[in-house]
Amino acid sequence: MKKLFLCTIVAGMLMTACNSNSGTNATAATTADAGNTSATNAPVVKFEKETHDFGKIKAGDKVTYAFKFTNTGKSPLIIKDAVATCGCTKPEWPSTPIKPGEEGEIKVTFSSVGKMGLQDKQITITANTNPAQSMVHLIGEVTPI
Repeated sequence: MKKLFLCTIVAGMLMTACNSNSGTNATAATTADAGNTSATNAPVVKFEKETHDFGKIKAGDKVTYAFKFTNTGKSPLIIKDAVATCGCTKPEWPSTPIKPGEEGEIKVTFSSVGKMGLQDKQITITANTNPAQSMVHLIGEVTPI
């Protein structure tokens, strides 16, 4: 009788465990569908140019370029961060949301102090887009004075 009772309890526990997993999968599937819906409505950043060549500049000079973009998505674009590959390049981005169809710019200043030769500075922009990061490049050559 004890064995029958233990078998019944074990079977009940297994059934409960199986039901818990199927509920989790259903929740995960619903969450994944919700993620796809928001991805279709996500903002989209479309750059006019993703690379700018500043040509040749003398060592010690600074150059600035504004990467212009448009939000071609269906919801406001919020730029959270913009990071360059080194401290010699400083990006500045809008702090206010860019509405769908509106334009904005990310101003990038490169200081050639202590640099020589070919330069390729990558700027990574993090925003509420899908994917969350996009990149632009500032390239050129630093020549001796």
